[in-house]
Amino acid sequence: MEQKPARLRSLDALRGFDMLWIIGLDSVFHALAKATDNSFFHLMSEQLHHVPWEGLRLYDLIFPLFMFLSGVSIPFALTSRMNRGWSRRQILLFIARRAFILVFLGMVYNGLLDLRFDTLRVASVIGQIGLAYGIAATVWYLIQNVKLRAAVLAGILILVAVLQLMIPVPGFGVGVLTPEGIFNSWLDRAILPGRLHAGVYDPEGLLCIFSSAALTLAGTFAGQVLRAAPAPRVRTLYWFAGAGVVSILLGAACQALGYPPIKSAWTTTFNFYAGGISLLLLALFHGVVDFPKRNWSFPLQVVGMNPLTIYLLTRIVAFEPVAEFFAGGVARLSGSFGPVVLAVALLIVEWLVLWFLYRKKVFLRI
Repeated sequence: MEQKPARLRSLDALRGFDMLWIIGLDSVFHALAKATDNSFFHLMSEQLHHVPWEGLRLYDLIFPLFMFLSGVSIPFALTSRMNRGWSRRQILLFIARRAFILVFLGMVYNGLLDLRFDTLRVASVIGQIGLAYGIAATVWYLIQNVKLRAAVLAGILILVAVLQLMIPVPGFGVGVLTPEGIFNSWLDRAILPGRLHAGVYDPEGLLCIFSSAALTLAGTFAGQVLRAAPAPRVRTLYWFAGAGVVSILLGAACQALGYPPIKSAWTTTFNFYAGGISLLLLALFHGVVDFPKRNWSFPLQVVGMNPLTIYLLTRIVAFEPVAEFFAGGVARLSGSFGPVVLAVALLIVEWLVLWFLYRKKVFLRI
């Protein structure tokens, strides 16, 4: 029986770092930008807003990084089940069940329990994670040949580019990369049930799900490398960094040819950029977290081991009044830095909840 590998601290830490921006770290920088004239904070505040359509900012990479990391986890999760003797049917049912539950939770997050089905948005962030995971995990499990798996990854990227650049959209024509005229929008309006988040398209729509599955599948290659290593290896850092740079250069080449990065449409160019930057971040965290014996990343791991829990809790639970109850007085005495105090207090309250769950060994597993 193969020995179960130790849990990668860097994977949990990077996932936790990613989640911090979603649950409130961005608000800290927005508040700092308003409270000071510091150019760095103003730059960060600008970077922590999505671009309207074309282009790329730091905030556009938070969701893709999470999807990439979900792919990194696939070889760890499925291989352990294979080693425990799970049959093919059991593993495929596990993948399908996980994808379905995430789609359902995404609809709950969007207001399914309001029972207003005429205005319900079916597409969701959690749903996209679930379906992209389902595609990537199925490919990883059924196709053991690495070269053939890489060909599937390349095929998804090429097919998305062909659909967006070469297939005519009724009423708009070929290669119209606008919110109304891109192939994603036509597909969402024609097939996707429920309300579209952006009116004429949905940023978590059908083609976005299919395209983002390529990013999740790319994560499985990194995960397999990490799982195969008996201990952290320096050459792994070089491989990840080199592959990340190549992916970014491919994105730059596509952009130079007139195919821009568009997160809301999840273009192939965007996949190249997001995948490359995700690989560089994974290399960085693997190097600074897994190599040292001392575990300095514990605060990030607490968040990264319960990401779905805190994402759902921020939708269900009002943490802001709790933060204001404990830090409201300090905030009032802090003048223009009051919003900074409250933003930091909110993060602390959320982290303490996750720390309590960690101590009680309560983790939301799907």
